[in-house]
Amino acid sequence: MPANSGTKLVPPVGPRDHVKGPEGAPVTLVEYGDFECPHCGAAYVILKKIQEVIGEQLRFVFRHFPLTQIHPHAEPAAEASEAAGAQDRFWEMHDRLFENQHLLDPRHLVGFAQALNLDTDTFVREFESHHYHEGVREDFMSGVRSGVNGTPTFFINGYRYEGSWDLMPLLEALEAAGIPKDLAASARS
Repeated sequence: MPANSGTKLVPPVGPRDHVKGPEGAPVTLVEYGDFECPHCGAAYVILKKIQEVIGEQLRFVFRHFPLTQIHPHAEPAAEASEAAGAQDRFWEMHDRLFENQHLLDPRHLVGFAQALNLDTDTFVREFESHHYHEGVREDFMSGVRSGVNGTPTFFINGYRYEGSWDLMPLLEALEAAGIPKDLAASARS
């Protein structure tokens, strides 16, 4: 397993982060991601499997790192996920965006909000006014300070993970960080 780079996550996981899993989990995995990035889309499938099997032993955190130069829909999608998050539906929108990466134009983003039964008027008002632009930018800048230069980039227990995000290497790294061996073995099958 490749060692971590020694690069620390800045800032550490805190109250403004989107977190799935208990605070006391033995392993925290932070992803800097971009909803339009095909590599993030492929990693999404792997991460879903890992989360399903490992469950409460993993705390997963998502931070935005939209690569706007090559993914013109990434920042609006990030803002849409934040607007959904304001209505306690961040993770549902997160999943919908990754499962529909080819449909990230404003019309579809509003359609996703409707499908999630969000208050659509509020969603549209916040989305169109770029109400969450600064929060997305804060995530992006924290990534820059943490040495992120592409997506997906992962941090395990506060340190940048330099290995492959394919299932087996990522599981090995999570296991080395404290995920019980029997759960890691279950995820491999």
